[in-house]
Amino acid sequence: MTKLIGEISSNHNRNLKRCFKFIDVCSDLKFYAVKFQLFRIDKLFTSNVLKNSKTHRERKKWELPLKFLPKISKYCNKKNIKFGCTPFYIEAVKELEPYVDFYKISSYEILHKELLVQCAKTRKPVIISTGMANFGEVKKAIKILKLNGCSKITVLHCVSSYPAKAKDCNLNSIKYLSKKLKYEIGWSDHSRNPLIINEVISQFNVSFIELHIDLDGNGYEFNQGHCWLPKELKELTDFIFYKDKIYGKNLKQFSESEKRERLWRADPLDGLRPLKKVRKKEK
Repeated sequence: MTKLIGEISSNHNRNLKRCFKFIDVCSDLKFYAVKFQLFRIDKLFTSNVLKNSKTHRERKKWELPLKFLPKISKYCNKKNIKFGCTPFYIEAVKELEPYVDFYKISSYEILHKELLVQCAKTRKPVIISTGMANFGEVKKAIKILKLNGCSKITVLHCVSSYPAKAKDCNLNSIKYLSKKLKYEIGWSDHSRNPLIINEVISQFNVSFIELHIDLDGNGYEFNQGHCWLPKELKELTDFIFYKDKIYGKNLKQFSESEKRERLWRADPLDGLRPLKKVRKKEK
C-alpha cells in the first residue's frame, strides 16, 4: 500500500501546538509520517541574496526552533507516526539524528555532496526528491549515499514549481525511475490536484506520496498554492486506502451484493423476470 508523508514545511509558523495539530491530522488520516524542515537562512542563502532580497530575509520567521525537535519526536511516538525532517545545513544532520526516523533530501540540495555524505553516515533511511534533476544527477546522489553507508533509499519524482501544473508533472518519469533504479519510488506532490494523485496511485503503484499540507490556510507557505487542507486530504485518503477494495480481484465474477439481483434477471425461456425458479418458490 502507498505510504503518505505529510510535508509540514514552514506552515508550523514556529508554534509548537500547531506542530502537534499537524501530527494529529496526519495520524487521524493514517499517514505513514510527518516531515518538517530544518534550515537557517544564513546557511541557506548567500549574504548577497539576503542583503538584496527582503523576501528571503523574511524567511527567518519560517525557521523551526531546535527546542521543538524532542517534543515533536515524543509526540510522533505517542501518535504512532514516523518523524522525518529535511536538513538544509551540515550541522542539522547531527541536530536531527537523535530524533528523526529518516532524513529527506530536498530537490534543491541534491547536488550538496557533503550533506548527502553526513546523512548517509547516520545509517538512517534517506528519501531524496529529484525536482529539477536529470537522471545523471539522481544516480550520482544515490551513489554518494550508498558509498557512505545508506542502505535504505527512496527516490521521489518531483516537479519544483509551486504549484506544479498538470502539463509539467511528467508522471512517466515515475515509470522511468522504477525501471532504471532498484529502489522504492514515489511522488513528491506540488500540484494540489486530486486527478494527479489518482493517476499516481492507479497507474504507477508508487511506494510513497509526499503531500505539502496546511491546517487552515494560515501557514506561511499556503499562498504559494501547493498545500493541501485537511478536508481535501480526507477525500484523497478515502480513495488511496480503499483502492484495493475498489479494484477487487483479477477475474469476472458477480459480487456478493449482486446475489439477490441475479435472481431478477430475465428467464432464458420466456424473457420475463424473475427467473422461473424464483417464481416456483413464490407459488
